[in-house]
Amino acid sequence: MKVITFPERSSFAKIAAPAGRVAFLAAAFVFFSFFAPDTVAQKAAKPSKPTAVATHRVRQYTIEQFMDTVRIGGGSFSFDEKQILFHSNKSGIFNVYTVAVSGGEPKQLTSSTKESTFAVSYLPSDTRFIYTYDHGGNENSHLYLREQDGSERDLTPGEKTKANFLGWAHDRKSFFYSTNERDPKYFDVFEMIVADMKPALIFKDETGYDFADISNDKRYLAFSKPGDSTIDSDIFLYDAQQKELKKITPHTGEVSFNAQSFDPQSKNLYLTTDEGKEFAYLKRYELATGNSAVVEKTAWDIWGTYFSRNGKYRVTIINHDARTVIKIYEAATGELVPLPKLPGGDITGVTFAPSETRMAFYLNGDRSPSNLYVYDFATRKATKLTNSLNPEINANDLVEAENIRYKSFDGMEVPAILYKPQEATSANKVPALVLVHGGPGGQARRGYKAQVQFLVNHGYAVLDVNNRGSSGYGKTFFTADDRKHGREPLWDVVEAKKYLQSTGWVDEQKIGVMGGSYGGYMVLAALAFKPQEFAVGVDIFGVSNWVRTLKSIPPYWESARKSLYKEIGDPETQLEMLKASSPLFHADKIRRPLIVLQGANDPRVIKPESDEIVEAAKKSGVPVEYVVFDNEGHGFTKKVNEIRANKAILEFLDKHLRGNVAGSN
Repeated sequence: MKVITFPERSSFAKIAAPAGRVAFLAAAFVFFSFFAPDTVAQKAAKPSKPTAVATHRVRQYTIEQFMDTVRIGGGSFSFDEKQILFHSNKSGIFNVYTVAVSGGEPKQLTSSTKESTFAVSYLPSDTRFIYTYDHGGNENSHLYLREQDGSERDLTPGEKTKANFLGWAHDRKSFFYSTNERDPKYFDVFEMIVADMKPALIFKDETGYDFADISNDKRYLAFSKPGDSTIDSDIFLYDAQQKELKKITPHTGEVSFNAQSFDPQSKNLYLTTDEGKEFAYLKRYELATGNSAVVEKTAWDIWGTYFSRNGKYRVTIINHDARTVIKIYEAATGELVPLPKLPGGDITGVTFAPSETRMAFYLNGDRSPSNLYVYDFATRKATKLTNSLNPEINANDLVEAENIRYKSFDGMEVPAILYKPQEATSANKVPALVLVHGGPGGQARRGYKAQVQFLVNHGYAVLDVNNRGSSGYGKTFFTADDRKHGREPLWDVVEAKKYLQSTGWVDEQKIGVMGGSYGGYMVLAALAFKPQEFAVGVDIFGVSNWVRTLKSIPPYWESARKSLYKEIGDPETQLEMLKASSPLFHADKIRRPLIVLQGANDPRVIKPESDEIVEAAKKSGVPVEYVVFDNEGHGFTKKVNEIRANKAILEFLDKHLRGNVAGSN
C-alpha cells in the first residue's frame, strides 16, 4: 500500500503517514488540511471585482458546529471486498471504522479516547486489521494488530521506535514495514509473515534512504535518497538476490529523481524526474537493461504513479495548480478509464480492490469535506459511503475559493487562493488574513479547510499564499527562497497584504498574518522584521529560533539533513545568518498583538520555540496570548483541542483585528 504524501521540501509541515503500495491521498492530519477540487481558470494578477451580496441570508456557525464536520481518511478493502476500513474523528478523536461497500452506517472498530488512531489495512484473509497511533503526538507511531477477539498486539515494540507500513506482498501472505528501532536515524526494512507475525530483516539502512517500493517477485527494493539540495535526489536499487545496492540515476547538476512503483511483472520501475524540465514527469526504467523511456508529461508536476494489484490499471497523480488531478489508464492499452462525474470536488486517494473490480476514492471540494466513495467498474456506479459535512451547516453559507495571481516586489508572479466572505463589498469592507502554509516547501491547496471556512463565515477574508519556495510551480520558483528566509519570501507575504488592500472590499487597516509550522515562522518574521505591516499575528507552532530548530530536528530526518541545511542554513557554520533570520533575536521590534498556539509534544518545532518568543514579545509590551495543548504534537488531531484553538483565534481576532485600528497598540 503506497501512500503518496503531499510533496514538501522539508518536513516541518509533514505529518507521518504509513507508507506502502497503494496510493491513498485521503486527509493530511494537520491543523490546516489540504487536498484538491475542480480546476478553475487562473485569474490575472488584478483584484477580483466586488460581487453581489448573497441572495440568501448567510447563517453564521459556531466552531463546535464546524468541528462536528467529520474528518476521514485511509482505505482498505476487506478480504471478501464487502467492507472498507478507514479512520474518522467522529467520536472526537480519530478511531478506526469500517463501512459496507453497499453503503450504510459505518461501524466503529477502535474506541480510543486518548490517542488518535489511524487505519492501515485489513488483513488479506480475515477480519483482523492493522492500525497505528503514537503517544500524544510524539510521532513514535507503532503498528498494531487488532485480533479477532478484540485484543491489541504491538507488532513493532520499542519505547522510541517509529514504524511505517510499506505494503503487502503480491501473494498477500506477508507485508513489509520499516522501523528505526536499531538506529533512530535510519529505517530498516522488514518482511512480516502473517501466519506467525514474525519479522525478517530484508534491508539494513546505514546511510539514509527513503523506501519507495518492492517488486512483486521480492527481488528488488527501490529507494530515493535526497542529495545536497532540495532539488537533488537519486534512486537506488537493491537486489535482494545478489545483496547489491546501486545508484541507477547518475547525473550532473541538481536533478530530482524519485522512485514510484514497480510494474506487476517486476520488469520495470516507474519514476518521476525533472531532468531538463521545470516540472516532474514520468519515466520507466527497465530492470534488465537499464534503459529508460518517458511515459507521461504534463504542464504540471506529476506526483506519482502506481498499479492495481494485477496490473489492470495504472494511476497517475498530477498537481494541477494546487488541485489534484487523477488519471486512470488501462495498463494493457494505455486508454483512459472514464471516471465518475460527481459535483463539487475532485477525486483523490484512489485505491483498488484486490480483484480490480472496484475502487475506493475520496471526493473533496472547497465547500465539501472529503467523503468516501466506492466505484464499480462494470456498472460505472459510484456509491457514497460517508456524509462528512455537519448537517446543521448549509454548504451555500460557505464560500468557493478562487485561484489568483499577484505581482510581488520584484515582478515575480505569486499564486494564491482567495476566500471572500459573501457579505464583503466596497460598501461593507471586511478584515482579512494572509495565510502562510508550512514547509518551507509546502503548498496552499484547494479543498475543504474547516478553519478557513470558519473564519470566512465569521467575516474574515483569507488569502492563502504560495510565496516563492512553494511546491507545484516549477523548480525555479521552488528554490527562489533558498538562504533568503526572512527576506524575499516574507516580502511576497507583504505584497499579498497589498493585493488585499487593492480589492476594494477589504478594510485596508485590518489585515493580519497567520500560519502554522513554517507559516508560523513567517508570522513571527513579519511581526519582527516588518513590524508596521500587519495588524496582528497568529502563530501556530512556528519556528522562532532556526539555530535550535535545526539542531533539534528528529533523528529520523537524517536522510534530508544536508538538503535542509543547504536551504535554510547550517547551524554549525552559519550561525550569524541563522540568527539574523530568527525572530527570537529580534523580538524587541514586535509591536502588534500576537497569539501563539503550541503542542507540548511537538518533535519538529519544540515547545521552547514558542515559550521563548512569547516571553520575548511580552517584554515589548504588546498583547500576547499563549495556548498550549498538553496532548498534541505537530498538528492538532483532537476535536476538543481544535475547538479550543479556533475559538481562541477568533476571539483574539475579534478583539485585536476587527475591533482595533492597526497601530493602536
